[in-house]
Amino acid sequence: MVVSTDRRIVVGVDGSESSGRALAWAADHADATGSVLEVITTWEWPTNYGWAVPFPEGWDPRSDAQKVQDQAVEPVHRTHPSVTVRSTLAEGNPAAVLVKASQGADLLVVGSRGHTEFAGMLLGSVSEHCVTSAHCPVLVMRD
Repeated sequence: MVVSTDRRIVVGVDGSESSGRALAWAADHADATGSVLEVITTWEWPTNYGWAVPFPEGWDPRSDAQKVQDQAVEPVHRTHPSVTVRSTLAEGNPAAVLVKASQGADLLVVGSRGHTEFAGMLLGSVSEHCVTSAHCPVLVMRD
């Protein structure tokens, strides 16, 4: 398939089973449409709200996120060698990062952790925020 850099599919990956399925679907779609696949994994330092939070010595959330992303993307390279994959690590809230990345994208693909509808209404979620705020169509891969 000929790759057009004008077409871009953004997919959020966090190591969950649903994000793995979202990535697999997005890779299939990128292959079928000749799109570039942009894989985004976010990380944040936990907020402590003024309390001293002990972190394990040498703990590096960015490095952990990189490992999650590398493990998720490796099979895509094997199964879809013709797809151009751009991997991005970003510090910040996952929903905000994905919505920003959706600017100019043809599609945003995210997994769903499978919270109940009621919990989703009360707590919100990354997928819900993306659906209501993204700059492009959003596909939510549910369990």
